[in-house]
Amino acid sequence: MALASGLVAGAAAAQQQTLAVHAAGSLRAPITQAAQAFEQANPGTRIALTFGASGLLRDRIAAGEKADVFASANMAHPQSLGADGAWGPTRAFARNALCALARPGLAVTRDTLVKTMLDPAIKLGTSTPKADPSGDYAFELFERVERTGAAPAGSARALATKALQLSGGPNSPAPPPGRNVYGMLVASGQADVFLTYCTNAVVAIAEAPGLQLVEVPAAINVSAEYGLAVRSGAAPAAQAFADDLVHGAGQGALRKAGFLAP
Repeated sequence: MALASGLVAGAAAAQQQTLAVHAAGSLRAPITQAAQAFEQANPGTRIALTFGASGLLRDRIAAGEKADVFASANMAHPQSLGADGAWGPTRAFARNALCALARPGLAVTRDTLVKTMLDPAIKLGTSTPKADPSGDYAFELFERVERTGAAPAGSARALATKALQLSGGPNSPAPPPGRNVYGMLVASGQADVFLTYCTNAVVAIAEAPGLQLVEVPAAINVSAEYGLAVRSGAAPAAQAFADDLVHGAGQGALRKAGFLAP
């Protein structure tokens, strides 16, 4: 009897598997929802989630940290991991756009956003380029401001120089548990205007209703394309979860969170 019980317990343990999924911080809500649904549909599979700035996660994975699926806020980071065949192809699975999160009472609209950002008295916040794709997208927006004629020559450099890289970097302070970092930074006065993903801005305003979401004019906005890849040799369930995010039930969680179709 004891031997039989041991064999049953051993077989059950053998059927258990844990998938390590690293994902951009902006994906926290939909990826968590998709992972929970996947676990319910696949008994015996547990998904261990790690969230953070995509560039920093990419560096950790490249340094040897275990991950089976990497969902990034850009295409470049997962593509760089697959250069030596260690990871499969990078597939687009969602899109996002930039919005401006503004402090309460600030007189700013879609039409005056560029002028407001250029105002020397305005504290302009962004994420950290290279470490966090959101920062890269913000600095690309600065270039578009000048290239499209939305502001005079020299504006791109002026915006890049004044931008406060307040989040997403290796030494950026973490927000209190359960708080949206962008909302916290604006609500605490560290930034008057913060360029972030529209999905992040919506979450921040839900936590702090006094904050303002300001649309970015289409001519200067940047479309953020999210990509994911699966580690070569990962369990079949890792590929199944990735497929779920690309064209399965996970797309429902992404749409609900405000992400656009890839």
